[in-house]
Amino acid sequence: MADELFSGAPYRNLPDPLDRLLGYVDFRKAILRGDLPDFTCLLGTMVQEAYETHPPIREACEKFICGHARMVQADISDAIRKHGINPEWSAESLALYTQAVIQGAFILAKARHSPDIAAACLDHLRRYLEMLFVPPKRS
Repeated sequence: MADELFSGAPYRNLPDPLDRLLGYVDFRKAILRGDLPDFTCLLGTMVQEAYETHPPIREACEKFICGHARMVQADISDAIRKHGINPEWSAESLALYTQAVIQGAFILAKARHSPDIAAACLDHLRRYLEMLFVPPKRS
C-alpha cells in the first residue's frame, strides 16, 4: 500500500530532488488524517512488539521500512549532487533518520492520541532538512 501511495504522490513529479525530499515530508504531514491506524505504520508497530520474539517478522519489517528509506535516499543523493554540498553524513544515514523521526512521531501520536505531535515532529524534520542543504555563510 505504501509503495503505491508514495510512488503516485504529487511531490514525485517535482524536478528538483531537494523539493522532492521536502515534498515527501510535506506529504507525510498532509496524510495525518483519520484514526491513528489510518496514518501510522503497521510495520513500525509490529517490529517494536516482535523484534526479539519473531525474527522473521523483524526481518520483513526491516526489509520494507528500509526499502521505503531507499526511495528517500535516492532523492537525498540527487539533492547532494544537484546542490553541490559535501556532507559529513551519508544519504543512507539521512534517509534512515527521516524514517526514525517519522516512526517516533507515530509513537508520540499514539501516546497522545492525536496527530498534532506527529505534525510538529514533521515540521521540525523539514526545518532540519532545509538547514542541511543551505550553504554555510562565509565570514
